[in-house]
Amino acid sequence: MTARGTEADSRAAEEEETSDPAVWNEQEDDRTAETLRWLRDKRRAHQRQRRRDRAVLAYCVVLAVLGYGGGYAFRFLRSLKIGADHGSLGADLQRTLPGAFVVVALALAVLAARDALWRGPVVVSGPSAGWLLAQPVRRGAVLRPAFRMSAVLAVAAGALAATAAAVVLHVTGLASFGGALAALLPAGVCLPLLAVSLGMAVERRSQWARLVRRLTAPAALVLALAAGQTALAFGGHRWAPLEWAELWSGPWGWAAQPVVAVTGGQAPGWPVALVLLAAVTAAAAGYAHRDAAHVPNAQLRGRAATASAVTSGVFALELRAAKLAVLEAGGDAPKRRVRLPAPPHRYLIVVWRDLLALLRMPGRLGRAVAWTAAAAAAVGLGAGPVAERRVLGLAVGLLCGYAAVGALAEPARLETDDARRAAWSPFRLRTLMLHHAIVPAALGALLGLLAAVPYALAGAGWALLLMPLCAAPFAAAAVFGACRGPARTDLLFVGGATPMGGPGPFLFAAWYAAGPLVSVTGLTLVLNPALAHGPDARSVLAAGVMALVLTAGLLFFAGRSASRLVRH
Repeated sequence: MTARGTEADSRAAEEEETSDPAVWNEQEDDRTAETLRWLRDKRRAHQRQRRRDRAVLAYCVVLAVLGYGGGYAFRFLRSLKIGADHGSLGADLQRTLPGAFVVVALALAVLAARDALWRGPVVVSGPSAGWLLAQPVRRGAVLRPAFRMSAVLAVAAGALAATAAAVVLHVTGLASFGGALAALLPAGVCLPLLAVSLGMAVERRSQWARLVRRLTAPAALVLALAAGQTALAFGGHRWAPLEWAELWSGPWGWAAQPVVAVTGGQAPGWPVALVLLAAVTAAAAGYAHRDAAHVPNAQLRGRAATASAVTSGVFALELRAAKLAVLEAGGDAPKRRVRLPAPPHRYLIVVWRDLLALLRMPGRLGRAVAWTAAAAAAVGLGAGPVAERRVLGLAVGLLCGYAAVGALAEPARLETDDARRAAWSPFRLRTLMLHHAIVPAALGALLGLLAAVPYALAGAGWALLLMPLCAAPFAAAAVFGACRGPARTDLLFVGGATPMGGPGPFLFAAWYAAGPLVSVTGLTLVLNPALAHGPDARSVLAAGVMALVLTAGLLFFAGRSASRLVRH
């Protein structure tokens, strides 16, 4: 009797469960259409205002590009035409095509993968992630439009870049504008779509995100090698087997083959490469479109919060806050367990902590090495009798050198992100900031010395003195920037308005970039004559005096700014 009763109860429970109207049934209980329609009605006024804001922003961007950039673009294209008519510029550009496409494709892949660590192609607003996706709606109807919008924007940017490249090929006489545009459009469409698809895969799968973090440094190294190959090809040093392998090794080479063919290069199999490129792009985009509906809710909520924080930081001109939000969401640079013996004196405690932080996060040293190599290359490419090219190369090289030393000064920025963190220190904040400049200056000088070795072997022994001299002013400028404090947005409204705009934005930019602006300008003034006429004892002494003055002045103002932070 008990067994029969138990069996009957179980059957009744099963029938009740199967007939429970609360169970989700996609055919009967789907409320996607009416929910989205209700949201459109409620958001109509907000969306109308957003469209107006975007239209105004687009108008301002187009006006600025045409008004301020049109003259520079015309001059640039005219110089290209003159160089192609009276030199071998066209042939030089044609030789760089295989390596240049590798650089572009790899850069797009790295940017898309890194962007997917904190944002990705599918980003919805916080209310949509927290409320809308919890309703009985189909996820694909909510998430796939965001993916399609990212894909459309990427393709639009790629088509615009292809058009600009077609103009360059036409001006240099390598191809007609129509032929160049037809050859470049497959790359302008397919490579951005592949990058967006890669970003979708990284956003969807956490294991891919961990792989991206591990492979970012090797990818950056490969990117640097590809850029070096492109520079050597521009100078006439080519390796045919490597270029042939690049043209057939993946989408980067398949996209390059029509351009190589239309400019007179050897690419007899470009129709096959074009078919392969289209097939791979269609498959990747279709798979990514299907994948877009399966991003977890928790991940969408976190990305919505990060995107909101980044947007707020950018509009409030607090770029440091936006950067910290991105780094926190990306989970970069796993720390290593490294120990150093305790210092014997308290005046070495800051140096000890900075060295320990650098050893536990070696990615900062890697970035410093990469920026140092870029600085040395920029100075070397700009060296020559042409004054404008020399000054430009020197300025770019010094900016890269500041970035290298600034990567080593991250502990100083962490101290001033919240002044209460400095409570561990036995020193006042201004003294603590001065101590934070020691490690970046010393390691920056060492990196500058290593970067100067190739120049010294080539006969420019002066580089062994001048390059390390730049490290101390850059370290002082980085520490001064760390003590800058909250953004002075009031400077944006200083001065009267004119048809060309007011001086406020320029004053704010000068305040925000005072450290690198002062250090790079001062060093350029003393190093340019040395590069122009050949360095001697007088020019080296002038560079040393300028470096000393810049370091002392920037450290003095860094101490004043640090004291002001504590008072506030």
